[in-house]
Amino acid sequence: MKVKEVADLVGISVRTLHHYDEIGLFKPNDTTESGYRVYSKNDLATLQQILFFKELGFPLKKIKEIMESPGFDRNEALEVQRNMLLEKRRRMDDMITMINKTIKNTKGEITMSEKEKFDGFDFSHNPYEQEARDRWGDNAVDDSNEKLGKMSKVQQKELGVEFDVIYKRLATLRHQQPESNAAQEGIDEWYIYLNKVGVYSLDAFKGLGQMYVDDDRFTKNIDKYGDGLAVFMRDAMAIYADNRK
Repeated sequence: MKVKEVADLVGISVRTLHHYDEIGLFKPNDTTESGYRVYSKNDLATLQQILFFKELGFPLKKIKEIMESPGFDRNEALEVQRNMLLEKRRRMDDMITMINKTIKNTKGEITMSEKEKFDGFDFSHNPYEQEARDRWGDNAVDDSNEKLGKMSKVQQKELGVEFDVIYKRLATLRHQQPESNAAQEGIDEWYIYLNKVGVYSLDAFKGLGQMYVDDDRFTKNIDKYGDGLAVFMRDAMAIYADNRK
């Protein structure tokens, strides 16, 4: 199949396929005498696996590293991807159930307790754990997991409530200068919170802030609290870290 046929089959743009080719992520085995890309069935299977990884939130650079590693096994990867998607579906189902109950609660059809309002949130699984390991090493992540593991479900849910409160406050401050007293007080709360669930040096804290902007997944989730919040937090976290070194 030629590139336009593959694009139409899969539902992605020709430009995306060209980009995958340019970065070495997905190159067809053959080309025509005229230089046009020709994709085989095996190429399409590879593309499918790339899109599974992408759906799970893996950045393209990481997908390339995984699929080029000597120990990569396609069938094993499919098993892992399936399990990850099943877990993602379970969590989404929990969230949908909670949203439906919340809608009924706001309409006065049912009454939800404060605890029930947060039953769908699950902080026991960190989707960015491997990325954190890659950036800061296993010790920081293991310390965080150990702290969380010692907490009860109630304590974990309380952390979820505190997380939400901190982010909502930061969202109200995002139009101020990141070096302002109010902004720095809000970021100080965030730094203290993170060190309740892990061990973050000032350098790691600053690096985390940069990731909020570099990684679209973080940016989208953070900016749900208010457009531009991720950039504001990055700048405020950098100032906070630099002022305390």
